[in-house]
Amino acid sequence: MSANIGPSTQILHFTTPACRHQPEWPRWLNGLILTLFLAAGNLAQAGPASWLEHWRGQNPCWRGVHLWLDNDADARELVKTLPALATNGVNVVVVEVNYSFEFRSHPELRSRRFIKSATAHALAETAHRCGIRLIPEFNCLGHQSFGGRIGPLLRHYPQFNETPGESLTNKSIYCLEWRPNAPGLNDLVFSLMDDMAQAFEADAFHVGMDEVYLLRDNGASGPNEPGPGQLYAAQVCALHDHLVGQRHLEMLMWADRIVGPKYQGYSRYDNGHNDLSAAIDLIPKDIIQCDWHYAWAKSYPSVPYLISKGFRVWPSGFEPVAASRAFSDYTRHLKSDRVIGYLATTWNETDIADTPEWPPIKDILREWEGTSQ
Repeated sequence: MSANIGPSTQILHFTTPACRHQPEWPRWLNGLILTLFLAAGNLAQAGPASWLEHWRGQNPCWRGVHLWLDNDADARELVKTLPALATNGVNVVVVEVNYSFEFRSHPELRSRRFIKSATAHALAETAHRCGIRLIPEFNCLGHQSFGGRIGPLLRHYPQFNETPGESLTNKSIYCLEWRPNAPGLNDLVFSLMDDMAQAFEADAFHVGMDEVYLLRDNGASGPNEPGPGQLYAAQVCALHDHLVGQRHLEMLMWADRIVGPKYQGYSRYDNGHNDLSAAIDLIPKDIIQCDWHYAWAKSYPSVPYLISKGFRVWPSGFEPVAASRAFSDYTRHLKSDRVIGYLATTWNETDIADTPEWPPIKDILREWEGTSQ
C-alpha cells in the first residue's frame, strides 16, 4: 500500500444528467429517472444519516477505488470524474488526503499544495448524487516522512517523533512515525480529522496505520511495560474512541500490521521485523480491515484469519491485473458475509481523469456486481 508504488442490487446512480448512461430511453424510463433524481436530492437535503441508510440498502457489496489526492486541482478533476466511476460500477471512493488539506484548527500543518474545504464539500455533494460513498483517509502513526522529506507534523512538532535520534539519511529508515503515547498528540490529530470529516461530509474515516516498521517499546524494560503491539493497539483504540465513540463514524484501517508476517509475508513493503500482530486481539472488532496484497498467490490466508477474529474485511488489490484477479477471485469465492466487497488501489499509476478506464478497476470491480457479500 505504499505510495511507491440480499441479492445484490445494481448501484442506483443519483445523478445530474452527466451521470447517466446515454441510450435512447423510453419515455416512461425518462420519468422514472427524473423521479429517482429528485428523490436523491430530497435524501441529500434530509441529511447524511438518511442518505447513508438508503446507500446501505442499495449497496450490499462495496466496490471501491482508493485514490491519492494531494492537491485542489486533482480534487476538482475528481468531481468531474465521479460520474464515470459510478457508470463503471464504483460505489465507494477512498481519498487519501493526509496533510494536503485546508486545516482550520492547525493551518501550519497544511502541505504546500492542499485541497480547499469548499472543494471537499463539492466532492461530497457530487459523490452523493452519483450514489458513491466518499471516505477520507488520514494516514496515522506511520508515513510521517515521504521520499526523504519529513512531513508537516514532525517538522513542526519534532517532540512527536518516535525515533528522534535516527536520520533520514539512514537507508534503513523507510518512513518516520509519530510516538503514539506522546502527550498532546492525540488531541492535535483528532482536530485534523474533525476538520477533514466535516468538509468531506464523512460518515466513515480511514486511518491508515500501515507499514509501521519503527515502533518499539520506547525503552521499556519491565515485564509490565507495553510492547510494540500494545502501543500500536493503544493508538488504534484511541482513534476508535474518537471517530466511532464520539463522532459516530465508521472506521477503516489497513490490516498488514495486525495480521503480522505469518499472514502478510515479508517484502520491503509487506512487513518489517517488529511484529505488531499482538494488536489483533486488543482492538475493536467493528473496524473494517482493508487487507492489501499486491502479489499473485494461490491463496490469501490473512482474509479467513481476519474473519475468524471477528472483523469485516475489504480485500484491497493493486496491479498487475493477474494478481488483482487472483486476490479478487479468492476472496469472492469465500462467500463470507464478512467480506464486504473489493477495493482497487491506484497509487498514482493512473491520472484522475483516466481512473474509470484503468484495467484493475474496470475489469475487476465489475466482477463484484451481483455479489451480496
